[in-house]
Amino acid sequence: MAEKTQPKPTARKVKDKWKAKTWYSVMAPDMFNRMKLVETLSEGPEKMIGRIAEVTVQDLNGDFAKMHIKLKFKVSRVAGTEAFTEFVGHELTSDYIRRMTRRKRSKTDVTVDIVTKDDFHIRVKPMAIAERRIQSSQQTAIRNAMTKALLEWGPKITIDEYVKAIISGDLLRDMGKACKPIQPMQRVEIRRSDIMKMGIIPEIKQVPGEGKPAEGADAQPAVVDAPAPGANPEPTPAPEVKSE
Repeated sequence: MAEKTQPKPTARKVKDKWKAKTWYSVMAPDMFNRMKLVETLSEGPEKMIGRIAEVTVQDLNGDFAKMHIKLKFKVSRVAGTEAFTEFVGHELTSDYIRRMTRRKRSKTDVTVDIVTKDDFHIRVKPMAIAERRIQSSQQTAIRNAMTKALLEWGPKITIDEYVKAIISGDLLRDMGKACKPIQPMQRVEIRRSDIMKMGIIPEIKQVPGEGKPAEGADAQPAVVDAPAPGANPEPTPAPEVKSE
């Protein structure tokens, strides 16, 4: 009697997740003329909300001397295939900090919370580097001087002016002058800053062609805004873009 042959299992169709994703252009805020920062893949516009893009100042303006300053932008709104961002902080590269803080030098750190003219709450972390070791009393006085300079600066500037002051070095020069009567500093830097609370954001200007609806969609542009406070979006990782 012939043996019954078992039917061969049918091959399971594997879904290609990459083909289901769309390329999105991550755009800088208005203060940087909405230039394109990076391109990234995402399954949909709602998955783009909350992603963090990090770029150096050199990437933005071509200034090689500013390649150690990294700016962070968070996606807050998506229109079509363009993701628009807000500035949420900056930091210096770790290798740059290591080069400045060599042996026999004193590094003085402090953390200061400031509020800008447009009600942005920023946590600022400046540091001052002395060429030689200094006394703890001098370090305390330097911390107080940097804190005073920042607290005086805060209410006079907007968030755009704050970012420009970091890039240009104007804020650093003012802090260096405040420290000079105590001990001349070799270098004064703001190693990190973080937006703790968003302030007054100017009305977003629409640009021609922004937010075109998809084929077959209604006349309304496909725009996805950031979720309300307390929401917990789950962004997916993507090349060159960090997710929170």
